[in-house]
Amino acid sequence: MSRRLVNLTLDTLEDLPRPCRQCVYWELDPVSADRACAAGDPGLEKEAWVSQTLLEWGSCGKLAYVDGMPAGFVMYAPPAYVPRSMAFPTSPVSADAALLMTANVVSSFAGGGLGRMLVQGVARDLTKRGIKAIEAFGDAKFGDAPDDSRACVAPADFFLSVGFKTVRPHPRFPRLRLELRTALSWKSDVEYALEKLLGSMSPESLLRPVRPAAATRSGTN
Repeated sequence: MSRRLVNLTLDTLEDLPRPCRQCVYWELDPVSADRACAAGDPGLEKEAWVSQTLLEWGSCGKLAYVDGMPAGFVMYAPPAYVPRSMAFPTSPVSADAALLMTANVVSSFAGGGLGRMLVQGVARDLTKRGIKAIEAFGDAKFGDAPDDSRACVAPADFFLSVGFKTVRPHPRFPRLRLELRTALSWKSDVEYALEKLLGSMSPESLLRPVRPAAATRSGTN
């Protein structure tokens, strides 16, 4: 089983899950997002946002592929590029951090370490660009409330599981932070061993929670 990360571009944008490809929850302020949805093609607004961000700031997303199949993605940008970031009760994002807007792993690939792989890819990219940390708004009640728009906010538990720490608590939308030096300290030999392990596992076995075990080993080296 092969896994690879690629940058989000206007070409790879088409490999996002269709609901995410058409979603402008993060890219526009609430009023503009509602207007775009009412107009019938928010995908055009998302494409415009990605194009502008790539031109002005650079890479703003990563996609993970497993055996050539799109398996997950993350999107990130400076908070100034993300109007929705000011609508949270735990905003604003710290001045030294980029905002990880959303993260998604296809359910059939969940539990295989792709979330950590995606976050580390973001960490490597942002470190090269002189950014010190990643912050994110997590949903502490993900799946409990029948609010479809909130599916754009990743579970707080996901961020905690890949090394984020809570910097501003909230019963629903805590703000979490990952220091990039922490993300880059994950041992490459442990990840290589995990890659070999996953390569020998069946799709059913991939659903086992291997990520916490990998994190424990890396912390003791």
